[in-house]
Amino acid sequence: MLPVCAPYVNEPVQNVNKQVHVEAAACEYLSVVHANFNTELRTYNRLNLYRECSFHLCLTTNENMEIQLACELPRVQNMVHVQGSAKPRLVTPGEVIYQDTSFMRGHGTYMEEGVQVASVAGYVTRVNRLITVTPLRQVYQGAVGDTIVGRITQVQTNRWKVDVNSRLDAELRLSNIQLPGGEQRRSNLEDERGMRGLLREGDLVCVEVQKISDDGLLRLAARSIKYGKLSQGTLLAVSPSLIVQDKQRMHDLPCGARVVFGANGYVYITPTVPQEQASTYTVNFEEVPVDIRKTIGRLRNCIKLLAIHSIMISPTSVTSAFDISVEQEYEIKDLLKPDVMQDVAMATVQMLNE
Repeated sequence: MLPVCAPYVNEPVQNVNKQVHVEAAACEYLSVVHANFNTELRTYNRLNLYRECSFHLCLTTNENMEIQLACELPRVQNMVHVQGSAKPRLVTPGEVIYQDTSFMRGHGTYMEEGVQVASVAGYVTRVNRLITVTPLRQVYQGAVGDTIVGRITQVQTNRWKVDVNSRLDAELRLSNIQLPGGEQRRSNLEDERGMRGLLREGDLVCVEVQKISDDGLLRLAARSIKYGKLSQGTLLAVSPSLIVQDKQRMHDLPCGARVVFGANGYVYITPTVPQEQASTYTVNFEEVPVDIRKTIGRLRNCIKLLAIHSIMISPTSVTSAFDISVEQEYEIKDLLKPDVMQDVAMATVQMLNE
């Protein structure tokens, strides 16, 4: 029954039955109002009690805990070393780089009203009179001769599609790989039928960029013995701009692991094996010792913390971070904690600047 307002209740009622119903409705309305009032009062009291307890808890916690604001923490990015520049200059889109018109315009810049302006956010790089801006985060564009790491996504006729951290999947043709056994011959119909036996979806490969099409498609090749299928390792993806440009991409570190620093930002860590075994297309199912697996895990976390703090990734920086984590006796899982990552990153930068 709907509640009735008070003025309607006070009006004279001729019919006795109607008067009884009106009085019952009025009583029900008053009981509902009273119940709602009690509920709101109890809620209000609970809120006040919660606020008092929270305030008391904050006071008690602050007395026993040392609080450090984020703005008081040292800025690691100010100490990051950039290859080829002692004092790197960071610019934002639309910022004037140089007003001297004698400089040549490179990638990441454009001319506006006679001055050179940055079109992306990144570090300014100067080579003689050529000015370019290297983006902090970018999609891999590719360059002929780059050694990269990719993952097979599709098996098609006479070719594989490879994910190389670019806007398009790259292409690896059957004629551009070294056949098992190192045979120097043309691929035939039997080789096409056995393509999935060589590389299938999900396999990791180390290849070289052979050609770049007009539409940006990368054409890959794996003709050398140092290229081929990768197994028994872990893959880590970082920004391509953080990988130091180096002709040698495969490094055997002193800690007992091999790291492939792909130019496309894919870093692959694997146990150190002879080169002739690393280039085969067969999967090695031998058990990796526990100490080697721990080394690979520590290297992976060290590379991750370097990437998070925008420190250039190279064999020197990775080895320094690895040694610092071992000297300070950090557990492998503790290297993923923000405070530990910052401590190792700062110590690595200081060691590199010495």
